[in-house]
Amino acid sequence: MSDSASVTPAQGAPPPLQTADRVLSLLLSFDREHPEWGVSDVAAEFGLDKSVAQRLLAALAYRGFLVSDPRTRRYRLGPAVWHLSRVWERDGGMASLVRPTLRAMAEAVGVGALFAVPDGVHMRCVTAVDGASGPLRIYGLAGELYPAHAGATSRAYFGMLPPGDRAALLYGRPMARFSDRTLTDPALLEERFAEVRRNGYAYSEGEYDPETAALAAPVLVGRRAVGTLSVAGPLEALRPRKADLVAPLLQAAADLGKLLTPLRPRGSGAPGRR
Repeated sequence: MSDSASVTPAQGAPPPLQTADRVLSLLLSFDREHPEWGVSDVAAEFGLDKSVAQRLLAALAYRGFLVSDPRTRRYRLGPAVWHLSRVWERDGGMASLVRPTLRAMAEAVGVGALFAVPDGVHMRCVTAVDGASGPLRIYGLAGELYPAHAGATSRAYFGMLPPGDRAALLYGRPMARFSDRTLTDPALLEERFAEVRRNGYAYSEGEYDPETAALAAPVLVGRRAVGTLSVAGPLEALRPRKADLVAPLLQAAADLGKLLTPLRPRGSGAPGRR
């Protein structure tokens, strides 16, 4: 459909913005609870005629945003979504979005803050903001990998995974020791992971870097952890402030979760529902 002002849309056709909103709402309806949709599902969910639902799904599949199972005729997210997500996250879009929250956190508590996302059996730092005492490292932290078994930044995320998923990722592979505080015993690690679910945050001293302590909270979108927000600094400086830092850390992590949560209209409020 052309969006030129000189073109008169066909009688009864929805305005271009409504069509775009339907397409975006449809894409956002794919999640862990709904990994695939069929034509009848989409028609019922968004109050559309089946022919309209079919055209929307077919158009998204044509551009690679969806793929269709030829046997079931149901649709799943396609490679174009993966491409866009990588561009957004790897080329600075995510960092730009979350950095103001990190900067406000670092300025409020005077300690460096960082946001990390899962990357295999590691957490990868997306962006970091220095605290009042200056940088934690002489080099930038963006891109640094934190192993799943060592440190609060990783534990705050991996502790929120279902036990079976965590076991499949972590155990049965070598785990390096970075200091005498690094745990490599699965039973002891599971005790630490349980503390995350119980307390809502993780704390570590010298597990990854012998001179550094970190306090981290999972960042949740819905009920699913998507990353962690951490404050980190010299061990002797952070240890006495731990109790005072928990509340602002949890609030900032909740703010990040809201920031990263897409608006997903469903049910009677879905665009196009008639």
